[in-house]
Amino acid sequence: MLSNQPSSPMQRSVRLSLSLSGVAALAFSNGVLLPAAAQESGGAEDLGVMEINLKDAINFNWGFQGALQGAGTPNQAGIGGFLPLSVGDNSVFFVDALANVNFSDRSGDSSLINTEVAGITISTSTRLGYRWLNNDRSWMYGVNAGYDSRPMNTGDADAFIRDSKSVDHRQSVFFQQIAAGLEAVSESWNFNAYGLFPVGDTEQVLNDHYRGGALHTYGLDVGYAFTPEWDASIGYYYQHGDDLTADDGNGVLAKLSYEITDGLTLGVNVSYDEAFETRVSGNIEYRFGSSHVTEVEKKKWQKPVIQALTESVKHRDVRVHDGGKMQGDSCKKQGISGTRKNNGNKYHCENIIAGSPIEGTATFHTGWVNCTNKNATCTPNATKTAVF
Repeated sequence: MLSNQPSSPMQRSVRLSLSLSGVAALAFSNGVLLPAAAQESGGAEDLGVMEINLKDAINFNWGFQGALQGAGTPNQAGIGGFLPLSVGDNSVFFVDALANVNFSDRSGDSSLINTEVAGITISTSTRLGYRWLNNDRSWMYGVNAGYDSRPMNTGDADAFIRDSKSVDHRQSVFFQQIAAGLEAVSESWNFNAYGLFPVGDTEQVLNDHYRGGALHTYGLDVGYAFTPEWDASIGYYYQHGDDLTADDGNGVLAKLSYEITDGLTLGVNVSYDEAFETRVSGNIEYRFGSSHVTEVEKKKWQKPVIQALTESVKHRDVRVHDGGKMQGDSCKKQGISGTRKNNGNKYHCENIIAGSPIEGTATFHTGWVNCTNKNATCTPNATKTAVF
């Protein structure tokens, strides 16, 4: 019997994850047919990749990376490294790790939506993965999973609330997530399916007006290499948060990257979704190459399929956005002070009606709506604000 009940965020997440996995699996399965087409037009053997000994081509590499703030992600720069744990004839088992220094948001431009990120903190990301080549080495496939962390300091808010700096009781918080991904790369095409799953305390108080939450994100990128230097991709993602920061929505992400010299790549990213709207960011990455190889060997190893075996895994950031406590949520403790905000209650209600602004606030209120018991809710014309 069919049910007319709306699906829950968890059910939508599971269905979306399965759908993306199915799309990625279909793309990967096409690799079975594509090698034959590659052979008709020259194939991987003519490119010289069959002659490459992966134990020579795959080595530890490290370098630097940086990015400008984006949709829920900070300004950052750091160091990363790729460590092969076991290299086979056509495969590699690896650890890919990085650490970034997170800097403050641009003044007046919050990467979270309302609250600005204040520097400086250090975030980390680790992936354990397995990558392998198909029989004629025309496609590389990969699977990876790992853990990401993001401490975050908070600063001012974009919105004009009380005064020019807008918020009090700015907090330092910590978010974390587990992640998983699938990859497929050929001479021209590349596919990347990923899922980011926040764990632990996924929503935390940022200041006396806003709470922040880590976003669940599921996405699929499809890319094409126009030349050995230029690569472009278009992607779809779905995001949702918990409780206050539940802002379910679809998004698109376009990327363009250019390899200036061997190992040095610049990129620009443009994303759009209903929560963050349009965001434009840039990134840079430099990886040190192998200095002991000949130019002939290096040219062979620069084939996209071989390079993909040691590339850094994409989509590593813990994405965070914020919002005010929503009306209709229950009070957490009995009683509330009508004159003090720091009253031991986790939330209070602010009655928003037409009247004279108090303390320069951009909204109008005539007093506090009391939470008479723990099950009480804000009245329809009121909003809740996080306090301590």
